[in-house]
Amino acid sequence: MHLSGTDGPDHGPTLAQLLALIAAGTLDVVVAPRGTGVPVSDVVLHDPGEERDEEVWAATGLVLLAVGVEVASPDAVDVLRAADRAGAAAVVMRRGVRGPGTALLEAAERGRTALLTRRPGQGWTEVLGGLRTALVHSVADGAGGAGGVDGLRLGDLSGLANTVADLVGGAITIEDPQSRVLAYSRMDHEPDPMRRLTILGQEVPRWRVVELRESGFFQTLWNTDDVVRRPADDRYAERLAVAVRHGSEVLGSIWAAADGRPLAEDAVAALRTAGRAAVPHLSHHRTWGRAATRAREGAVHALLAGSTQAAHDVGIVRGRPYAVMVAEVYEGREPAPGDVVQRVLDVLALQAAAYRPGCVTARSGRRLYTLVPAADGETDPARTLLATARSVPRGVVFAGAGPVVTDLAQLPVSREAAELVVRVLGERAARLPAAGAGSQVASYAEVAAEAAVLRLLDRVEPLWGALSGPVHAMLEHDRAHGARYGESVAGYLDAFGDTAAAARHLNVHPNTLRYRLRRARELFGVDLADPAVRLLADVGLRLGRRDG
Repeated sequence: MHLSGTDGPDHGPTLAQLLALIAAGTLDVVVAPRGTGVPVSDVVLHDPGEERDEEVWAATGLVLLAVGVEVASPDAVDVLRAADRAGAAAVVMRRGVRGPGTALLEAAERGRTALLTRRPGQGWTEVLGGLRTALVHSVADGAGGAGGVDGLRLGDLSGLANTVADLVGGAITIEDPQSRVLAYSRMDHEPDPMRRLTILGQEVPRWRVVELRESGFFQTLWNTDDVVRRPADDRYAERLAVAVRHGSEVLGSIWAAADGRPLAEDAVAALRTAGRAAVPHLSHHRTWGRAATRAREGAVHALLAGSTQAAHDVGIVRGRPYAVMVAEVYEGREPAPGDVVQRVLDVLALQAAAYRPGCVTARSGRRLYTLVPAADGETDPARTLLATARSVPRGVVFAGAGPVVTDLAQLPVSREAAELVVRVLGERAARLPAAGAGSQVASYAEVAAEAAVLRLLDRVEPLWGALSGPVHAMLEHDRAHGARYGESVAGYLDAFGDTAAAARHLNVHPNTLRYRLRRARELFGVDLADPAVRLLADVGLRLGRRDG
C-alpha cells in the first residue's frame, strides 16, 4: 500500500485523545519516544508487503495498523523502521504470545514513531473503526462541536438525549434502524402512552412500526437529511424525527415529542443539528457497543471459569463476597424460539442491573449468568432477584442461585451449584408437568438433596450404560414398543407405593396401574418388593428420563 501524505498537521487530535476515546483494553502503548501528544491525521490499514519504493512513501501523521505483523516476528523491526522513515505517528502490531523482543524495543526507542500493540480478542476491523470514530469525534470537538452538543463523552447516548432535549424543549428518544431504543432523555412530565410503551418495551411497539411503515413515514425519514414532522392527533403528541446517517449508511434516528408543552420554535433547526452531531456517537455505539459487550461477557465467563485476571475489567471487587445466579429460558416445556429467548434475557439483564449496584451479567445460549454482590453476612443475596424471574413475560424461566463465595477463585463453585439448581428445576418440570408449567426458581440450599442426587447420577451414568439387568430390559422394551412400563414404575416409586395416588398422577385407573406393575415383574423381573430392585429402578428410570 503506497500512502501519500503531507508534512502533517500542526494541530488537531492527538494520539492520546484517540486512545482515551476508544474502548479500554483495546491497545497498549509499548514505546512512545515523543510521547502520545503527537498529532494524528488519519488511521489506515497498512500491508508492509505491498511497499516497494520507499522514495514515494509518506505517512506523516498517520496511525498505521500493520495487518499480519506480530511484534515477535522477524519483520517487525523493519516494519517499524520503515514507518518511522515515512513519518508515521504510530504503528500498531499484533501482540502475540511472547510480546516484543529487545531489538524491536531498542529500535522504537531510537526512532520517533510510537509502537502500539493490539490486544488478543480485538479484530483489526474493530480497532480501525474505533480509532476512526474517535478521530471524527475529535475533529468535531476541535471545530467547536455542533449546536451545543459537543463536550460529551464519545458514545454517551443518554447525555446526548438529555442535551438535545434541552435544545428542542421536548422529550428525546434515540433509536437504532430497527426502532429499538438506544437512549432516552429524562422525563420531566408524564409521558404520552406511546413514549411510555416504547421506553418500557425498549423498542417501538410492532404495530406502531407497521403503521409508520405503511403510511410512508419511514420511507420519507430514511431518504432525507431534513427533519420529518408527524402532527399531533387524538392519541399522541406531536413528533419530530431526523435520521442519523454517515454517508449512505443510516445509523439510527432521533425523535422529539412535545413534553407537557409545545416544542421550541427552533426545534426543527436544533434537531437537524443534533442529527449531524450524533454521527460519531452512534458510530461509536455501533462499532464498540457490540464489541465491548462481547469483551465484557468474555471477561465474566473467564471469572466463572476460575480466572480472576479480568475482575477489574468488569467492575468486580476483589475481597467482596458474590453469589452466582443462572437463569435458563424455555417456552412451556420446550425450547423457546431465538427471538423470545433474547427478549426474556434482555428483561432479566435489566432486572439484574436495577436490582443491586455491582451486578454483572453474561449470556450463553439461552442462559444468563449474573454475579450478585453480597453484603457482609448475607447468605442469600439473589433471593429477591430470583423472585422477579418468576414474573418475566413470554417465557418460562428456570433460575437458580449458588452459595456465596468470598474468594473470586471460588466463583466456579457457585456457578456449578447454580447450574445444578437449574437442572433440578428442569427435571422436576419434566417429571411433574402439572407442577412445572410455569417459571421456577430456587437457591441451592433449597434443592441441595436433589442436586446431590444429580451429581451421583452423573458419576453413575457411564457405569449404568455398561450394565444389564431387569430395569435395562424394561426400558429397552419401552423404547422399542412405545410401552409405558417404566413410566408406571416411576409413578409408583414417586408416590411411595401409594397405588391410588400414583394412578391419579398418571391419569390411569388403579387397576390399570396394578396390571402394568404385575406385567413388569412377569416380563422383566422388576419386582418392586425387592429393595435392591427398587433402588436400581429409581436410578435407571431417572437416567432414562435424561435421554427421553
